[in-house]
Amino acid sequence: MARPLFATIDSSALAHNLDVVRRHAPRSRVTAVIKANAYGHGLERAAAALQAADGFGLIEIDSAVRLRAAGYRQPIVLLEGIFDAGELPVLARHGLSTVVHDMAQVEMLAGLAGNAKIDVLLKANTGMNRLGLSAQEFPGALDRLRRNPRIGSITLMTHFASADEARGVEWQLQILQQLPGAPELPKSLANSAAVLRHPQTHADWVRPGIMLYGCSPFAGRTGVEDGLRPAMTLESRIIAVQSLKAGDTVGYGGVFQAARAMRIGIVACGYADGYPRHAPSGTPIGVEGKPTGTVGRVSMDMLCVDLSEIPQARAGSRVVLWGEDVPVERVAEAAGTVGYQLLCAVAPRVRIVER
Repeated sequence: MARPLFATIDSSALAHNLDVVRRHAPRSRVTAVIKANAYGHGLERAAAALQAADGFGLIEIDSAVRLRAAGYRQPIVLLEGIFDAGELPVLARHGLSTVVHDMAQVEMLAGLAGNAKIDVLLKANTGMNRLGLSAQEFPGALDRLRRNPRIGSITLMTHFASADEARGVEWQLQILQQLPGAPELPKSLANSAAVLRHPQTHADWVRPGIMLYGCSPFAGRTGVEDGLRPAMTLESRIIAVQSLKAGDTVGYGGVFQAARAMRIGIVACGYADGYPRHAPSGTPIGVEGKPTGTVGRVSMDMLCVDLSEIPQARAGSRVVLWGEDVPVERVAEAAGTVGYQLLCAVAPRVRIVER
């Protein structure tokens, strides 16, 4: 028998969440972001569920080639661009698009040989200060790309630093609108938070990521509140039950001490599976459909859960780590991180079940 830990991926939830994107941005085309193995959901699996998207965005060129080999013909864009001029023939051969975020990449594209054309997204740094051309560099880069006969379409791109926060996006939009040549270019601007909260950013293309997987981009909020459905449910089983008396401790370091008599369940899941080691006692978890909390430190392969109010729980009882009825956002909040990290961090040894 296999270890009773697995992640169920619900393809219908992915398709539903794409529909939510379209309801929010009905006049925009959708680049579905499936980088990082589709946020831990599986590249080919997610692409199949999201095949109605107008395009795909990812980081890894080998993943882009895999999608082409699987028959996907919509635009596929490399969101960090190329890292070496040697990648250009691969882009040309497979019809891939690329982000251009610095002058070195403009130079690389000038050396593209043959008759093929490459579509580009010219990324402007409007305040994120991560990737993107400065206001001073942007006009020159745009001019050089326009004069390069090997360049096809040019789309203006930027990334919002605080679309999910009170500061919003207007300060970056103002910078964007002042860039010479920017107003007439088609645009790809909105991430998940902007799709949901800032309709003025929707433009020609939107680039949803986390919302496609049913997770909210907003602190203190769950995707369900925005009509999304979680696409991943991580579940396991209780493999042992212990009875504690007042004063007993649990796990490494004895950081949890029972204040009263209680029952705890031992769950086949730990930090080697991707569960956050730093999750404190009380982190939300579900047993037999009932909400409860974790107890003590998370171990490499196991964690403990309070069964005191779930008398029917026993060895073999179903445990939901996150997903159905246990929002990954709430688990992440308790652990001081974000849902993105938990979804992306599910370990390869965790079995995947498709639904």
